[in-house]
Amino acid sequence: MNKPAMPNSFRTGPDEQGMFGIFGGRFVAETLMPLILDLEQHWNHAKNDPAFKAELSALSTFYAGRPSKLYFAEGLTRHLRDISAAKGLGGGAKIYFKREDLNHTGSHKINNCLGQILLAKRMGKKRIIAETGAGQHGVASATVAARFGYPCVVYMGATDVERQKPNVFRMKLLGAEVRPVHSGHGTLKDAMNEALRDWVTNVEDTYYLIGTAAGPHPYPELVRDFQSVIGTEARAQMLEQEGRLPDVIIAAVGGGSNAIGLFHPFLDDKEVRIIGIEAGGRGLDGVEHCASMNAGRPGVLHGNRTYLLQNEDGQILDGHSISAGLDYPGVGPEHSWLRDSGRVEYEPILDDEALAAFQLTTKVEGIIPALESAHAIAHAVKIAPNMAKDKIVIVNLSGRGDKDVHTVANMMGMEI
Repeated sequence: MNKPAMPNSFRTGPDEQGMFGIFGGRFVAETLMPLILDLEQHWNHAKNDPAFKAELSALSTFYAGRPSKLYFAEGLTRHLRDISAAKGLGGGAKIYFKREDLNHTGSHKINNCLGQILLAKRMGKKRIIAETGAGQHGVASATVAARFGYPCVVYMGATDVERQKPNVFRMKLLGAEVRPVHSGHGTLKDAMNEALRDWVTNVEDTYYLIGTAAGPHPYPELVRDFQSVIGTEARAQMLEQEGRLPDVIIAAVGGGSNAIGLFHPFLDDKEVRIIGIEAGGRGLDGVEHCASMNAGRPGVLHGNRTYLLQNEDGQILDGHSISAGLDYPGVGPEHSWLRDSGRVEYEPILDDEALAAFQLTTKVEGIIPALESAHAIAHAVKIAPNMAKDKIVIVNLSGRGDKDVHTVANMMGMEI
């Protein structure tokens, strides 16, 4: 596919139809179109409303605990410099973590959920629905629903319910109803399908609090804007701590909300290399991965056109990842546009590489990262030893790994 013409700014999209080049849009049932247009109208007003921004800022500060810290990962940096020295390279970049794991609920998901619950309130909705994979978005949705007194239903694939039991219990404690989805492989794609079916039949009173930067317009834009606080903070913190911008920023990409949140404020900084990490699963030769931008092609799913894992007949494949949060056969449309424009690189990381990074980070930093975040750390582990000592890498530590200890124990042949 030919690369699109280079824009004056990579931060200008989408257009009025919700398109990032050929990606995005609104491919939804006719029943939903009035609701989507109503959401867009409320979003366009809210994002320019000082009162809305002030309320969101106060909640982010006093409820979610922002700003999250930009942390120099001294132990990991030292370990990778030792590797560099052993190879005779004498380098090893400085590694920083953007600590989204320190947010209330333990991940970046709260940023978006606070923004959307305020939109739901403005729209007069009475009920919240959400989908979740790793459970972190479900927990954050249940949290804000509890905070504002809304009933909440969370759709979660049956496979993910089994491997993310701690988060399922947390959602129930928060008062949410968790509905397991048994269709397909019982993962995030299937949960999103069921949430959309619910929304179509309950359009009057229900707000669909979507968890990632995908779906029909305006969801990719509004989720990106709520999550961009990550990159805005990281940019300012890096300038304060190092007096310059980083050389490389890295984030894991499932649907892509934590990644686009980090990337967006840096997109026009040409000297910053930006890398998104997809779930390589058990390898790209087969179908047991979720690397849609490395091994997929454009198609339509969940209301938008984007890169998808498909068979020759255009049927969506289920894919695989050790990480429930990356177990999605597509990606947000802005990522697809950034891939084709060449501004952002997208690389796969295998299950065993992510598992090794999970264990390494825990041992040398005393931080247990989410398996999603471990994919991004694994790529930093690959490239940092080959970089000079004066180079700087930021990795988005999108969530904490408490939820993943059972999965990791099973992979290691251990019982908890």
